[in-house]
Amino acid sequence: MGHTSLEKLIRLQRKTSSIRNICILAHVDHGKTTLADCLVASNGIISTRLAGKLRYLDSREDEQIRGITMKSSAISLHYAAGESEYLINLIDSPGHVDFSSEVSTAVRLCDGAIVVVDAVEGVCPQTQAVLRQAWLENIRPVLVINKIDRLIIELKLSPQEAYTHLQKILEQVNAVTGTLFTSKVLEERAVKEVEVQEALSEPSSGELVYDWSAGLEETDDSHLYFSPDQGNVVFASAIDSWGFSIHQFAQIYCQKMGVRSEVLQKTLWGDFYLNAKAKKIMKGAQSKGKKPLFVQLVLDNIWSLYDAVVTRRDKEKVEKIVASLGLTVMARDLRHSDPKVLLSAICSQWLPVSQAVLSMVCEKLPSPSEIGAERVERLMSVGTRRFDSLPEKTQELKQVFLDCTSEETAPVIVFVSKMFAVDSKALPQNRQRPLTQEEITQRRDLARQRHAEKQAASQSAENPESANAGGTPAVTSANTLTVKPTAEEEEKEHFIAFARVYSGVVRRGQRVFVLGPKYDPALSLRTLPDGCSAADPLPSVPHLACCTLEHLYMLMGRELEELEEVPAGNVLGIGGMEEFILKSATISTSPACPPFTPLNFEATPIVRVAIEPKHPSEMPKLVRGMRLLNQADPCAEVLIQETGEHVLVTAGEVHLQRCLDDLRERFAKIGISASKPIIPFRETVIRPPKVDMVNEEMGRQQKVAVIHQAKDEQSKYPEGVHVDSTGLVTLTTPNKMATVGIRAVPLPEEVTRLLEGNSELIRTMEQFSLFAREGKTLEISQKTLEEIQGFKSKLEGLLQGHKWRNAVERIWAFGPRRCGPNILLNSVEGYRRPSVWQCVEREKEKSEAVMLRDFDNSIVSGFQLATLSGPMCEEPLMGVCFSVESWEIKFSSQLTQQDSVEEDSVSQQALEADNNASGRTAQSIILDENLKKSKRKGDTTDCYGPFSGQLIAAMKEACRYAFQAKPQRLMAAMYTCEIMATADVLGRVYGVLSKREGRVLNEEMKEGTDMFIIRAVLPVAESFGFADEMRKRTSGLASPQLVFSHWEVISSDPFWVPTTEEEYLHFGEKADSANQALKYMNAVRKRKGLYVEEKIVEHAEKQRTLSKNK
Repeated sequence: MGHTSLEKLIRLQRKTSSIRNICILAHVDHGKTTLADCLVASNGIISTRLAGKLRYLDSREDEQIRGITMKSSAISLHYAAGESEYLINLIDSPGHVDFSSEVSTAVRLCDGAIVVVDAVEGVCPQTQAVLRQAWLENIRPVLVINKIDRLIIELKLSPQEAYTHLQKILEQVNAVTGTLFTSKVLEERAVKEVEVQEALSEPSSGELVYDWSAGLEETDDSHLYFSPDQGNVVFASAIDSWGFSIHQFAQIYCQKMGVRSEVLQKTLWGDFYLNAKAKKIMKGAQSKGKKPLFVQLVLDNIWSLYDAVVTRRDKEKVEKIVASLGLTVMARDLRHSDPKVLLSAICSQWLPVSQAVLSMVCEKLPSPSEIGAERVERLMSVGTRRFDSLPEKTQELKQVFLDCTSEETAPVIVFVSKMFAVDSKALPQNRQRPLTQEEITQRRDLARQRHAEKQAASQSAENPESANAGGTPAVTSANTLTVKPTAEEEEKEHFIAFARVYSGVVRRGQRVFVLGPKYDPALSLRTLPDGCSAADPLPSVPHLACCTLEHLYMLMGRELEELEEVPAGNVLGIGGMEEFILKSATISTSPACPPFTPLNFEATPIVRVAIEPKHPSEMPKLVRGMRLLNQADPCAEVLIQETGEHVLVTAGEVHLQRCLDDLRERFAKIGISASKPIIPFRETVIRPPKVDMVNEEMGRQQKVAVIHQAKDEQSKYPEGVHVDSTGLVTLTTPNKMATVGIRAVPLPEEVTRLLEGNSELIRTMEQFSLFAREGKTLEISQKTLEEIQGFKSKLEGLLQGHKWRNAVERIWAFGPRRCGPNILLNSVEGYRRPSVWQCVEREKEKSEAVMLRDFDNSIVSGFQLATLSGPMCEEPLMGVCFSVESWEIKFSSQLTQQDSVEEDSVSQQALEADNNASGRTAQSIILDENLKKSKRKGDTTDCYGPFSGQLIAAMKEACRYAFQAKPQRLMAAMYTCEIMATADVLGRVYGVLSKREGRVLNEEMKEGTDMFIIRAVLPVAESFGFADEMRKRTSGLASPQLVFSHWEVISSDPFWVPTTEEEYLHFGEKADSANQALKYMNAVRKRKGLYVEEKIVEHAEKQRTLSKNK
């Protein structure tokens, strides 16, 4: 197929029904980019011979070196099927788990996906992840089973064995889809059950009958699954340029066999065989030991082709095959020493993979105008808001989405999924274009003129009489000087927004609204006048900006083509948006448009490094470079810590390496030095262990030793701190005016997980409480209230037992940052404060007016500070409950009046309730007089500063001492690690895992292959260099996939010292070699500049001086 002109692609952009927006999704190294190359080659953009070798869409140098895709890139292709023509916007996405955020950005802009699966490896971890992402975004997938040539050449399977193997792969893929479908149906059923229960408030008089059906029987799921007879599966070998669907072979054989193609399409895949005598297609091939039709008519032919071309190199047979297929193969291909060249030449004509894949895409995947109502509602419902709760004008836009029209009246709605950086040389306006004949003539004349001037100048140097000639070189040098700044400008990075138009026509120079992720259409509709546009002068609205669309581009892989307008349904690039969009945003001409729901990222950024320039003077360049990197990468995070360090947070080692290379070479263009990865830890407390370090029960003697140790520690505590044997810490403020009693209790593991998973709900509750304190009301949707109620009931279910009685109602705050996995409990006798569950108990709260005590906020602030940095190594706490047992204040009212200005939680009613008004004023007058006297003497009433500050410090210290009174433990971040390896390297895999503190969860063999899948957990602290070591030790036969999973308590006590005889025998006197927790803790303390208790010299020998050596 010849090269498609840009005019034809622009013309096709206007026909929405013939557009297909698709992305290629797969596990790493399953052949996405090779398949994309074959599709690109079909448009004549690259040579068919280079398809699979060039990797056209991998435009970065490091992508070419590593051989993996690191960023999603788009290209527009033309495909003609008969009379109808199609525009296919293809997005190639990465398969490596570190770059799964790029997959999210690609999936959001598409209506369909090509899922590629390796015929040998089958369904891998990332295959499941991409199928889940496609499911969450409501996009329809089709399947390509790639690398079938490996079944022939590597595994040497017979056609019958290969058929069985392909059936198993289809089952595996369908099992993943079935799981996703089942979970969705069960969720919907649960919602319906709740609604029915609410409707039936009166209990029925008849017998209660339980409905055992899960609702799966009634729902139709036939369209979800991949089956070759439905036409949504292609079998391919992209590297050899062939691929086919059942439909193609049905067309070939329907003429030869005289059977209708519809019948063949249904019977070519499945348990059918050809009865040659009866000349009929019959069922039951497996039971009768017959060859299935698929093997007989399809696979046998492909196997015989490989046998003739690759295995035996039989020239005569090859010539016969070429003649029978009616193909023309060039003589140089027949003579080529590499058989794969000949194979590719034959297959690319007989079964071109591009035709099979693109025809399946056009037939089976929807156009932009076929977007589902459910997907639209999901896109428009931001965060906790439900679609029903959105303003009427916003809900009316749903129809605009569904119509996907390019009419003048339709509002423009565009979603930007990411920003990507390009060199200014790559922009169309800066690209070198071919010169016209007139320009060539003009330049030739100019060159001749310059040459003549140079000659004249050289003559004038020899002949000093001509004085005028000396001026020309000065002019040319001035010209060269003025050119230099433009060259510097050319090196500047430009950002292009990767976007899709959902409605209307986007035009160059158009004024639009840019809606941030937190934009609220209800607020803006109240503020802005009706019928306003982005061109009008408007009042400022939060998270709303107006801008002009400067440049529109068609994305063509490595190149960009400038456009004047882009109609609805197309993928495009928008230039000049870097000032308005950080990572993603919604663009619209209507202020009623809601921001789209945030993207679903599979990988969480966990690997942190501190970055500094090699030359301190280049710090501004580094700051600018990190800002650009943050904008260019959807998953990377850039932050400045309290210590002043510039920290880069990435998803994994490969991602980190790419970000550092980008900083050095593209964004900062300076030498930078990165620290060793900053490994995150958490601190927690546990119940007192019942066994010691050698797994023996703690005897009475040891318990007595522990009590003596506790008494020794009590003497270390400063004045005003008392710790009793039960772990209750009582601490008095320096001015002796307040005393707090705190106890630390470990939270059950399930509760910690629940709190961690519901941080958004906790944040919403905290916001509601803050608004209520200020006398405002925050509108929360019914769905969110139901979720909060469900969260509360789960907490109540998990916090059972005597010590947790009414604990959920007594929750004072969550921390750190008011939404973390730690709890502050109110166990103060006689103190009732407004509940954190105010939003779900509004009626109850109205009837019982409960007021806050003075300095309530100081207690919360102290708790927040304590949970943000623990006493072990200043890392955040996790899974700890601090119970406030007592809180007494004996302060003078002068201090109250002084501090109540600062405290936002103190209420006037509470002050009046606690003290008699008349008595108080008299007391304050006396205090005022005393204060004036003391000020005259030159001293202050309270040398420790404001009372609230003292209380915050006291609360923080009390929490820390209470934490230290319990058995302390470190929590490590854990990766789940999936490794695919053959049996002969299994031992080496286990060796690498055990060396790095890994723990194998399970190991299973993949059916039909000699591959094992090993699932393990590995501490993040031990993961650096793990993938490289694994590849080296196994000679590249095993490669791990690491995904952050959870936090796990390290069982060893970092402060443990041997006490019993057995422990001395087992661990030695110091016992420091085996204590992994102590190593981790000391490493973090050293990094933070905290005190570390260690001996620099342990076994010193006398040093021999030089004088004695003489």
